[in-house]
Amino acid sequence: MYSNYTNSLINETSPYLLQHAHNPVNWHAWNKEAFDFAKKEDKLVLVSIGYSACHWCHVMEHESFEDEQTAQLMNDHFINIKVDREERPDVDQVYMTAVQLMTGHGGWPLNCFVLPDGRPVYGGTYFQKQQWQNILLNLADLWKNDRDKIFDYAAQLTEGVQRAELISANKEDSPLSIETLHQTVDNWKQRFDNKEGGPNRAPKFPLPNNYKFLLRQGLSPARPELDLSAVEGGESAGLLKHVNLTLQKMAFGGIYDQVGGGFARYSTDMLWKVPHFEKMLYDNAQLVSLYSEAFQATDNDLYKEVAHETIEFVKRELTSPEGAFYSAIDADSEGVEGKYYVWTKNELKSVLGSKYELAAEYFNVNELGYWEHNNYILLRNKTDAEIAKQFNISIDELKKEIRQIKKELLTARAKRVKPGLDDKSLTSWNALMLKGLVDAYRVFGENEFLQSALKNARFILDKQLKSDGNLCHSYKNGRSTINGFLEDYAFTIEAFLTLYQATFDEQWLNSSKKLMEHAIEHFYDSQSGMFYFTSDMDEALITRKMEVSDNVIPASCSCIAASLFTLGHYLGNSTYIAMSKQMLNNVIRDIPQYGAGYSNWCMLLLNFTTPFYEVVIVGKDVDEKKKLFDKYYLPNMIFAGNRTTSPIPLLMNRYVEGRTLIYVCKNNTCQKPVEDVEEALAFIRNN
Repeated sequence: MYSNYTNSLINETSPYLLQHAHNPVNWHAWNKEAFDFAKKEDKLVLVSIGYSACHWCHVMEHESFEDEQTAQLMNDHFINIKVDREERPDVDQVYMTAVQLMTGHGGWPLNCFVLPDGRPVYGGTYFQKQQWQNILLNLADLWKNDRDKIFDYAAQLTEGVQRAELISANKEDSPLSIETLHQTVDNWKQRFDNKEGGPNRAPKFPLPNNYKFLLRQGLSPARPELDLSAVEGGESAGLLKHVNLTLQKMAFGGIYDQVGGGFARYSTDMLWKVPHFEKMLYDNAQLVSLYSEAFQATDNDLYKEVAHETIEFVKRELTSPEGAFYSAIDADSEGVEGKYYVWTKNELKSVLGSKYELAAEYFNVNELGYWEHNNYILLRNKTDAEIAKQFNISIDELKKEIRQIKKELLTARAKRVKPGLDDKSLTSWNALMLKGLVDAYRVFGENEFLQSALKNARFILDKQLKSDGNLCHSYKNGRSTINGFLEDYAFTIEAFLTLYQATFDEQWLNSSKKLMEHAIEHFYDSQSGMFYFTSDMDEALITRKMEVSDNVIPASCSCIAASLFTLGHYLGNSTYIAMSKQMLNNVIRDIPQYGAGYSNWCMLLLNFTTPFYEVVIVGKDVDEKKKLFDKYYLPNMIFAGNRTTSPIPLLMNRYVEGRTLIYVCKNNTCQKPVEDVEEALAFIRNN
């Protein structure tokens, strides 16, 4: 780090921007002033985008942005803007699309050269220093001697960016069909890795939303109920076997932190062995939901263990005193990727002593776990039952020993130099973790999970929601910054709706309704029926994009469509349900060819094409009845409840003094109320 240099990023709160505050590059933050300065200086602009936990961002910084000669070239010929992609996903979307159009691929660091009006000219991802210097000199020469060529290319590229993911309204009133999902799954199965789980390629990302859909599709009411261990039995059995395989392989792999809990961002290989060691809040939040639901469906203790350990990791390393959640933990420590997480044999022997032999067998301190430089990645390939038999001890004894081994290793690891922490809190990612905690609370009944969720929900309302109804996107050091994006509204609405179903506290339902009204007012495009990613209150970029494809995080459009469906049922609002259906209809043709990119849309399609229930519980024993329902995997229904009367449309005229009644409703028709949960479930199973 060049401490004798300080640029304007020193005034920012983003940990990623602050990492570059002492580069010899004259970095600017993304703002109007920087572009005005480019116009004044008559220079091209470099928009360089990354995030704090990005390994190759650090490499390029060290090789190029900390190099005085390279920095001089950048400062002489360009206005240089640094962007934290997590703070400004809108900027990242635009220039990622541009680079993908130019090169056929994308990633971070993302480096895009643009005109002073923001239109892209040239770009790529990571460049080695000499390659980077050549690009700088060539573009500077082109800007000086052949400017018309640059303007022509910028015009073509900008048109391409504006046309990408351009969604128009599908006016065909064709009925939504379950056959679309059968076709989608048939195509998707060709890309399954049925040996190691996940997709049949590397790198492998967890993609929790994919497996939430595949789990639900496999156990959908339209199909026979099958055990996840089933091998034969058609599509359902195949899907469930694949989900089970994937979840176990991820939990056993090096991508999962066997000592401290929580998942790394992805595996670099086909085996889930060698992770890209950064840990992101959004992955772990969604994986808590996934493993909780999978336990609910299967009673597999491994899934319970993973959910609990991941929540414990988030509590220990990613939770602020205010109950907010931090964004990420770096892949690198002391300049070396993964150094914090790997072990030599001598280190393990020194820490564990007589426990080493068991730990070495359990975590594969052998050829399987070997990585590089005498370091081992701890991972598993045997079940507890297999190891217990091997050591001639009971499973309970084994679990007790492994808990102690993990405790001792965690204590020893904590003495190492820790990877960097990105301690900003993003509303959208916080909402994902909030939902994960509520999902885990409903499945496992741990009150601590609910209390953490409530504290985070209050943080969002108290700190991130402004009096005019706007959500802020980012929070750090007491400062709420950046006007919220659609993902902030979509994920918060979904989290609050989940929190309502866990508590039956109507403030969360009412807050969801208000946030939805605000989102419709400021993000909705009435022409297409879709939602823009940015608010109409924001300063315009070169185009206003829509986020449609589900990725490592579900698309904000698919999430808002799902919540329109849910809120529509709660509020008796047929307009919301119609809006949701129109959004789904707009993408329906694209779903079969790439199910992995539309898994959240697929779950919404299941809501429209298979039985969907509203379960209403009213009376003094409402909480006890609801907890009985939560023992079951019931993804095709919503719950509403109250001890007495309520103005919520689903609850009106339901209360009968002295009784706790359960109403099961479908297609605006309710069965005769019952008092027994099993009786209500029997009706659901048989209808």
